[in-house]
Amino acid sequence: MNYGPLIFLAALFALSGSWLGFVVTPSFQLGTLQQTNTVGAGLTYPLARPGLAQQGLQVYRANGCVYCHSQMVTQERTLCEVVLTEAGTNTTALVAALHKLNPNYNQEALDAVLKSLPKTVVFNTTKTKADAAVKELTQTTAKAQVVITPAGPDIARGWGKRRSVAEDYLYDYPTLPGAQRVGPDLANAGARLPDVNWHLRHLYAPAAEVKGSTMPPYRFLFELRKAGLTPSTQALQLSPGIAPSGWEVVPRPEAVALATYLASLRADAPLYSTPLSSAPTASASADTNAPAGGANLSTNAPAAK
Repeated sequence: MNYGPLIFLAALFALSGSWLGFVVTPSFQLGTLQQTNTVGAGLTYPLARPGLAQQGLQVYRANGCVYCHSQMVTQERTLCEVVLTEAGTNTTALVAALHKLNPNYNQEALDAVLKSLPKTVVFNTTKTKADAAVKELTQTTAKAQVVITPAGPDIARGWGKRRSVAEDYLYDYPTLPGAQRVGPDLANAGARLPDVNWHLRHLYAPAAEVKGSTMPPYRFLFELRKAGLTPSTQALQLSPGIAPSGWEVVPRPEAVALATYLASLRADAPLYSTPLSSAPTASASADTNAPAGGANLSTNAPAAK
């Protein structure tokens, strides 16, 4: 029996399926992406980078920065907390509601909550239980809100406030999420370090700006000029001993473009696909651990995704 046609059809089916799965489907999913709105403020996101930053993306690519730096913040889970912002007029009912949320709340803990509002009163729970707790509290005329906080190693390192999503790369071509991290993730480098001059100094002498840095200096992006009586306005303000005595360091256009691109990297806008919120004040968000007798509706339940 001649199995040639069957083998041909099987191979054709396998190749067609692979092409549909790895080329056509992603094209439909990502190729039709459009700007969206941020949660709360309703601002258009993302906006295209200015021209100089777009040029800097090509310098970033040409110099292989992607081999040591990623631009993709990961997220393991989402934590939900409830913040009591106002006690309202019915303190007795509020105390009863807090005690209902957690019977271990003693009088001392209840008094401490009411004296230091806003205060986190429910920790590490699911969105459903957090909403139920807010409803319970607001029925006493008090005011409360759910605070959603993304969590994971990248976020704990301060590399971002939420996970990276496809919309973050909408106006970048090519997209450079990276595959390894010899250095820190740069998805939010501009949020951490918005000063273009800092990035220029760091490119010229990384160890002078970041102690113990193993990043190689990119001094070919700069030129040494004999210092005149009046220093150049474009010269870097370097620490003594970094540049040769009597010379000044002036960034080339490629260095300025690259530094502008790095300072433009910011992907922390709250989106519907990546919910996050902030506590009303620092005092509310500073409570990373529940106080003695504090409420914890579901310490073993999986956090809301």
